[in-house]
Amino acid sequence: MKTGALFTCLVAGTVLSGAAQAADLVVGLKSEATSMDPQFHQLSTNTQVLLNIFEGLTNQDPLQKVTPALATEWEAIDDTTWRFTLRDGVKFQNGSTFSPRDVIYTYCRVPLVENSPSSFTIYTATITDVKPDGDNAVLISTDGPNPLLPTDVANLPILSADAAGAEDTVTYKPGGECEGMGTVPQSADFNSPDVTVGTGPYRLESFVRGSQMVLTRYEDYWGEQPDWDKVTLRPLTSDGPRVAALLSGDVDMIESPPIQDLPRIEQAGYSVVDALSNRIIYLAMDQDGEAPSIAGTDGKNPLLDKKVREAISLAVNREAIVERIMGGYAQAAGELLPPPMFGTNGRAVDAYDPEKAKQLLTEAGYLDGFEITLGTPNDRYINDAQVAQAVAQMLARIGIRTNVDAQTASQFFSRRNALDFPMYLAGWSASSGEMSSPLKSLVATYNKEAGTGPTNAGRYSNPAMDELLKTAMTTIDDAEREKMLQEAEQMVLDDFGIIPLHYEQTVWALKEGLTYEPRVDQYTIASQVRAAE
Repeated sequence: MKTGALFTCLVAGTVLSGAAQAADLVVGLKSEATSMDPQFHQLSTNTQVLLNIFEGLTNQDPLQKVTPALATEWEAIDDTTWRFTLRDGVKFQNGSTFSPRDVIYTYCRVPLVENSPSSFTIYTATITDVKPDGDNAVLISTDGPNPLLPTDVANLPILSADAAGAEDTVTYKPGGECEGMGTVPQSADFNSPDVTVGTGPYRLESFVRGSQMVLTRYEDYWGEQPDWDKVTLRPLTSDGPRVAALLSGDVDMIESPPIQDLPRIEQAGYSVVDALSNRIIYLAMDQDGEAPSIAGTDGKNPLLDKKVREAISLAVNREAIVERIMGGYAQAAGELLPPPMFGTNGRAVDAYDPEKAKQLLTEAGYLDGFEITLGTPNDRYINDAQVAQAVAQMLARIGIRTNVDAQTASQFFSRRNALDFPMYLAGWSASSGEMSSPLKSLVATYNKEAGTGPTNAGRYSNPAMDELLKTAMTTIDDAEREKMLQEAEQMVLDDFGIIPLHYEQTVWALKEGLTYEPRVDQYTIASQVRAAE
């Protein structure tokens, strides 16, 4: 079995020295970005691409430590006000000077993005005001203490107000009522390099959906220049062609090579790097009333019964999935983040106990089980469709006849957000690196206006947990906040409101002469790929 300590990068294979540095880099991605708009969809396949072009006030390193980016420093002036000092001399890729106006415009636009499948208001919901403090700082006010604001703003890449068509003065008003916004560009507009303008090390040259994205080095970038003049990102969603492209030399690096192909890749002289990620693969269940797509229950929704949800969890043999489906490149999960990350409490993995699961189903009134559909992507997570098929077989053994509905990630997310699935398999990577991220997004009661539960497509709701989470999110003392997050997570898991399956171990394969530091957020960021010294 493949194992690794959390946040420890295990390097297999050898990167040979003396290789000539190429001017260009070609990367084979497992999934294609759904939009060039950095505020449209909170999806890692989008974020990892856009981090080459855009930057936030803060950044997160490969271990998710918050570091300076467009802000050089920050401080809490009082319980509800933060001051961010902006970096001098930064130019956008269109030549305009970075200023407080761009920060204000960026945060103003978030609630104005139409049809966002995962709104970024989750990061701006507490903000009540953003205003300049001189020419090189901004003051951000919140509706209460927000200890995670420096982390939140790392997820809000700064847009060019000029490129977006803003007026000379932009004034922040809560709830999408800002003044001076002009005609706000929507997501389709960002297919144009004239709109997709950031401060990052690369600028967008072209984007042909389904084919490739080309980035060119921004020569006036304020920070360390990347190694590559041009980067081509190619979506290769099928495992076989992605590996073949690497082995044939058509691409220089791929993400998520199939685990069964790793020995062949290493034997061919390529290097493999991997690390345990913070991504939880989980099952979510419809807990919002009727579920007409569930058969054999006389119209009832069995997933509203805690005993049924517990039975589903006990029916899943997580260790077998890790060993047989994941090839050891995963870790069975008992929580929404791998311990010892902030807010975890060491909860044990639910034991595999099909006999008790059958007993619970009987006690809930489903002696003969029922029939259900399990939705899943087939190209988003490591062996996602295979994991879903294994779960379906395990559920069938306790009488829950499970049909797997697998489709591409773009189709899956669209249908999931439309609440099409009575049960679905998905993954979540905590952008903040601590427990409030999965709690706020996956299980907090869905409230679009408040920015809670944006990815809670099972519509689980626990008002007591909501209140505890809300209190935790305004508690400055780290020790007290962590206790509250631990308790909030325990409430959800004891209720089987969501079912954790495993944490992914992320793998990359690279040609001779390249290096990449694995990230716990699983991002493949081309600007961080280096030529070996």
